[in-house]
Amino acid sequence: MILKNLRLSLVLLLICGVAYPLAMTGVAQVVMPAQASGSLITDGSGKVVGSELIGQTFTDPKYFWGRISSIDNNASGSGSNNYAPSNPALIERTQKDIAAFLAANPGVKQEDIPADLLTNSASGLDPHISPKAARIQVERVAKARNLEPVQLQALIEANTEGRSLGVFGEPRVNVVKLNLALDELKK
Repeated sequence: MILKNLRLSLVLLLICGVAYPLAMTGVAQVVMPAQASGSLITDGSGKVVGSELIGQTFTDPKYFWGRISSIDNNASGSGSNNYAPSNPALIERTQKDIAAFLAANPGVKQEDIPADLLTNSASGLDPHISPKAARIQVERVAKARNLEPVQLQALIEANTEGRSLGVFGEPRVNVVKLNLALDELKK
């Protein structure tokens, strides 16, 4: 009886733990190769610089900044702190983030900062911001790169994704892709 159970366990382990995942990976590589490979982004030389699915922390004034990540965009530990709005640690972090954003973006008023620039996504890994969050940074990025704001507005428009299936979610801008496109402007 024990031998029979061990054989069954081994067969199920091979089917469920090896054969099925390999088959699904193979199908995914054929049907949607970019997503199956982690939606990797490469620079002009072919070097992998990240994934379009995982946010990056940009702090240089010449780049558009993404959402706050309490896990530093570390995919191995996704999730964010589940602080209540009254939590002192959240209040302190938010006040620091507001002050840093206002210092880097002169002329912007606190009440004009979009919430997505001050809040985590649920996973802490989201690479997307709202078009408004991108547009509010145009003056800073244009000045840092000596570009015309209209060039950056066009870049934001070109990198704005619509609602999923036309109805779900809101329009969004992938900051990783936007910043890569920004780096291509001067080449």
